[in-house]
Amino acid sequence: MPLIRTLLIANRGEIALRIIRSCRRLGIATVAVYSDADRGAPHVQAADHAMHIGPAPAAESYLHAGRLIAAALAAGADAVHPGYGFLSEQAAFARQCEAAGLIFVGPSADSIEAMGSKIRAKELALAAGVPVVPGFQEADASDSRLAAEGSRIGFPLLIKASAGGGGKGMRIVRQAAELPDALAAARREALAAFGDGSLLLERYFEQVRHVEIQILGDRHGQVLHLFERECSIQRRHQKIVEESPSPGLSDALRTEMAAAAVRLARSIGYYNAGTVEFILTPEGQFYFLEVNTRLQVEHPVTELVTGLDLVALQIAVAEGRPLPLRQEEIRQTGHAVECRLYAEDPARGFLPDTGVIRHWAAPPDLPARIDAGVETGTEVTVHYDPMLAKLIASGPDRPSAVRSLRRSLDALAVLGLRHNRDLLIRILDHPAFGAGETYTDFVQRHAAGLEPAAQDPEWALTAAALWLEGQRREDAVFAASLPSGWRNNPYRPQIEAFELDGGRREVRYRAAEGGRYTVSCGTQTREVQVLGRTADSITLEWDGRRRRVSLAAWDAHLHLHTPGEPLVRLERSPRFPAAAASGSPGDCRAPMPGRIVRMLTAAGAGVQAGDPLLVLSSMKMENTLYAPMAGRVTDVLTAEGAFVEAQALLLHIEPA
Repeated sequence: MPLIRTLLIANRGEIALRIIRSCRRLGIATVAVYSDADRGAPHVQAADHAMHIGPAPAAESYLHAGRLIAAALAAGADAVHPGYGFLSEQAAFARQCEAAGLIFVGPSADSIEAMGSKIRAKELALAAGVPVVPGFQEADASDSRLAAEGSRIGFPLLIKASAGGGGKGMRIVRQAAELPDALAAARREALAAFGDGSLLLERYFEQVRHVEIQILGDRHGQVLHLFERECSIQRRHQKIVEESPSPGLSDALRTEMAAAAVRLARSIGYYNAGTVEFILTPEGQFYFLEVNTRLQVEHPVTELVTGLDLVALQIAVAEGRPLPLRQEEIRQTGHAVECRLYAEDPARGFLPDTGVIRHWAAPPDLPARIDAGVETGTEVTVHYDPMLAKLIASGPDRPSAVRSLRRSLDALAVLGLRHNRDLLIRILDHPAFGAGETYTDFVQRHAAGLEPAAQDPEWALTAAALWLEGQRREDAVFAASLPSGWRNNPYRPQIEAFELDGGRREVRYRAAEGGRYTVSCGTQTREVQVLGRTADSITLEWDGRRRRVSLAAWDAHLHLHTPGEPLVRLERSPRFPAAAASGSPGDCRAPMPGRIVRMLTAAGAGVQAGDPLLVLSSMKMENTLYAPMAGRVTDVLTAEGAFVEAQALLLHIEPA
């Protein structure tokens, strides 16, 4: 096969940037693709060339095979790398690339097809002598058949989409009464995400580890494993912390699981990168879950413990080269840990968040590798997955790697929307994580210990007030050199008021010469020195301690970050009383922007508190909204298929 000279990346965000970095080292020119929503995205700026492929919705751009192939041909590309997600596990896309004369940087279409169906994959695993989770898998099974089989298998039960991954189309069912609605929701979500509504059932194990083996094969029959990653800490069935080695594997078990993964890959003639996923019980029994026929989000963990560039190896295999190493030459050295930073609100059930990143900054000397697809000014929309970045750290042992990762998370400033950074820090700090007791129910099991600790936000209130004072001085057109509020006789302190956690907080301050202030916040009065102010930061000193605070302000909102403290979100209180807010306890409002995929009630219907009202899809996930009170539904202001904005009134319930 010819060498690849120009590569089109059929993806976006951090994975596109990751592929670009390897291509630069290999001397390969890159072509980015972008939708209307991504015109100014970092991956578009980083590539050698960029091609527009359509509107923002993924179905009309990143999931449109015809437009991607046309872009590759128009750009003169030799090959296409699909990244992960989107079309990366679509056999039809691999075949279309090859039919167009493009090298597909991934496994064969036949392998994708065989492993892309979890049903078929389980059959092949059984044939290869790999243990599988007890359950039911039959192509095109009806909901009634699945319900009957679910009752036979017993509860708790896991519904899974046969196609795709990433937690889409997955539901845990704990009793028979929940099964019909769960099947319908899982089928809808699977259809929306993968275009295939096929489902399978598996027995759900309450406490297991999720362990996966990285495999790599070439076109000459060699299949290698690159050891394991543990990906047990999850939310919404999606991984948020991954590491290698797994703290739950002995050397003997590691060898046994790796051998099973290689055996399965060889049985189907697998080549290029892939991942064989297992669950591992506390008793040491492992069961096959699925094969991901692509590069995984968490592949940097493997790169840091093996010293290998998986993207470069993928490209070498795609060019027809034999793998340049043997199994005995691959070493698992040290430890690596990865965290995924998502735009979401852990306090509200991990609902995704949208908005503009007003400030993104990390010190250049952090010990962690940061693979990010965003920057200051990036808009996070409802159209794509809410992952912002991955932070990956390594060290000679697990505690060292965790320390480096925690330090890097602590120093990263991400202001403008809600995200899970503080939760990730609390996970790394949790004693159970430190002890290696990492299971798939970790977040639920330790929910109380992962709640944010009470804090005194005095530093944030003071920083916000004095930064705003500096902004007013910069904007002043008369006597700009004088302190804010200055008079030639004794004057009252300046007052800045903020809303925090549902309450009003006041900061009172008097300015003196040389950047000195007397500041009263709550019951404390301090002398504060302002050492510097910029458009997005302020440096303060009080009680002998210096703080540099990163800050973003827009409309009435202020977000503040300083290392060692959780993110603080403030709102400026209006100078004059506002009219009473409209609305009532019976309002049902959209918690985020999205599309109404199913109405579960209608005008005039009676409901009880907690009854499901509708299903809202946002960022590839479905969220059911429930009745806030008992009563009768009135004023239905939306319909199936409608797109709605955050806080839009969808319907109203009059109390019974």
